Amino acid sequence: MDKTAIMRHIQFVEFILKRMETSSPQDIEDRESFYLVNQLNKHQLLGVVWHMRINDGAITTGDEISEAEIPLLNDVVPGSVDYKGKTSVRSKSGCWKSASFIIGAGVAERFAYYGISSNLVSYLTGNLGQSTATAAAILNAWFGTSSLLPILGAFVADSFSGRFRMIIVACVLYISGLGFLTLSASFHSFDSSKCKPAASNTACSPNQLQLMFFFFSLYLVALAQGGLTPCVQAFGADQFDEEDENECKAKSSFFNWWYCFSVGGILVPLLVLTYIQENVSWELGFGIPAIVMCFTLVLFLIGTPTYRFRTNVDGRNPFVRIARVFVNAARNWRAAPIDISIEEEGVLPRTGSHLFLEKALIAPDGSIEDGKISSISDVEDAKAILRLAPIWCACLGYSIVYAQPSTLFTKQAATVDRHITSSFQIPAASLQQCFITVSIMFGLPIYDRVFVPIARAITKKPSGISMLLRISIGLFLSLVSIVFAAFVERKRLTIAREHGFEDMPGAMIPMSVWWLAPQYVLSGIADVFAMVGLQEFFYDQVPSELKSIGLAMYLSILGIGSLLSSFLVSSIQKATSGNGQGGWFSDNLNRAHLDYFYWLLVGISATGFVAFIYFTRSYLYRRRMRDLGSRGLRSALLVSEVFELSERPGLSGSSVGSSGLRGL
Repeated sequence: MDKTAIMRHIQFVEFILKRMETSSPQDIEDRESFYLVNQLNKHQLLGVVWHMRINDGAITTGDEISEAEIPLLNDVVPGSVDYKGKTSVRSKSGCWKSASFIIGAGVAERFAYYGISSNLVSYLTGNLGQSTATAAAILNAWFGTSSLLPILGAFVADSFSGRFRMIIVACVLYISGLGFLTLSASFHSFDSSKCKPAASNTACSPNQLQLMFFFFSLYLVALAQGGLTPCVQAFGADQFDEEDENECKAKSSFFNWWYCFSVGGILVPLLVLTYIQENVSWELGFGIPAIVMCFTLVLFLIGTPTYRFRTNVDGRNPFVRIARVFVNAARNWRAAPIDISIEEEGVLPRTGSHLFLEKALIAPDGSIEDGKISSISDVEDAKAILRLAPIWCACLGYSIVYAQPSTLFTKQAATVDRHITSSFQIPAASLQQCFITVSIMFGLPIYDRVFVPIARAITKKPSGISMLLRISIGLFLSLVSIVFAAFVERKRLTIAREHGFEDMPGAMIPMSVWWLAPQYVLSGIADVFAMVGLQEFFYDQVPSELKSIGLAMYLSILGIGSLLSSFLVSSIQKATSGNGQGGWFSDNLNRAHLDYFYWLLVGISATGFVAFIYFTRSYLYRRRMRDLGSRGLRSALLVSEVFELSERPGLSGSSVGSSGLRGL
């Protein structure tokens, strides 16, 4: 590496620093320079100049950097620090050595969450003496709240606390909530068998204090998972440097293995936990998740020395700076947009969508007051957020179909012959684990270890195929799965009618459970593509300071989809159950019409799929610095690495670098 080239970069940096004090974006002809200023900390640039010019006076034309120094240039992670606040060293931090601790914490959290939620209806109707309708309403409210709280948790983490602190606080809240839940179960349980209700079918009232304490504990758990769920996965992905090609590949694999372990790692423990709750005691059944979360917190803290922590270079609240883009653009809505289309290809990292936001770059009346003008990077971040909205909406059809295996698929399976052998009949609720979970556990390793390398060799992309293509494949497979479900349900109703079982809801339809296998397996494979693709996409396409919000947006798709599914079911049942008719969702499934509902979902899913394809055709991915080949951004990467090199111990001048910076 020629040091003459480094001198040119230093001259370029000094040129930027001189123009920073008095220039606005429209004043700078080379807007790439202004963008560079927004990407690097000014003190870093000053440090580079000081270190390269002052350190031993060692720069002379034609000098070569030794081969021993070159690896050190690549051994720092720009934009990340360690737990001591020092520059992250690539070889000693991040990647899988850190991600393994975080994945373990994520799997343990899922075990704790599903450990109490999967069998909660039994506790409500049994120990708390609630009616089935009341228990269903309580669960729907709790699940709905749980699906929306990640947005609040992500907002607090990205705005104030940071992901690491939020994870620790959420773990403490989780342990407290599960501990209180265990304590509430140890109270004298309400015995519904001794209840003698009046003529009305109203359930007897349990102890109100016990009920209030239970709900407080339950919603404390919901609040804790709202803070932990989006942050722990985002923090795990933060351990991979997206500007490094090898780590970018590893980050794509991280999302695959995260979902694989989250789904498969809790299967056997949940079966054991459900047995303990129903056959041993609820105190132990709630206490085990609390103990697991204690070990989770300890495990997470043990990995602290290996973690990388993302830094916010300019120190501004990301929500405030992006909101100012919309405010400034609205203030200048009458002004003509800045003509920056004449810039050379690759010079300005801007996109052509939502051009009205570029009016935020205009200084009103030539004034450059703080807050009245936005930087190009702020405008691009605002555009990135807006571009996600149509993708989010187009995926709602998929999320509605995603909610069916745990509900209607199970009711459908309960009526058919589920005998695997002459003496063993598989429970209807277990089909979801047997088919969907197994499909995911086998599908994700095959995708990551077989499909991705082959696709990578063809497309030259780190992830093999683009994130949107992966999601679109998943959406299509989900559509095919619900088509299979509709045909199978029509076949089931025909067989029931042929055998005279229309008015015998408890009769077993002489139809093998293997008829339902395709819809379950296709649902699992669809999740391999769509679910993991959505996680990676919403994490990758938001600004670096809003990664938790990105994953909260992904989680909200599933939450809203579940609520929409419940709304459709209740609305359709109300509309079709009049005049003595049982409706589409009659308790007697042999006279119901789940097939009609499935075909309705086919239409909704197909509409969403077509909309998704339409939006993706014009979607512009967020551009990273490593994707840009211009002179200024290459300078940014080099000077940042050289500055980090100056802070490394063992290099001459590093001990006096900080005092030199103070002098400047």
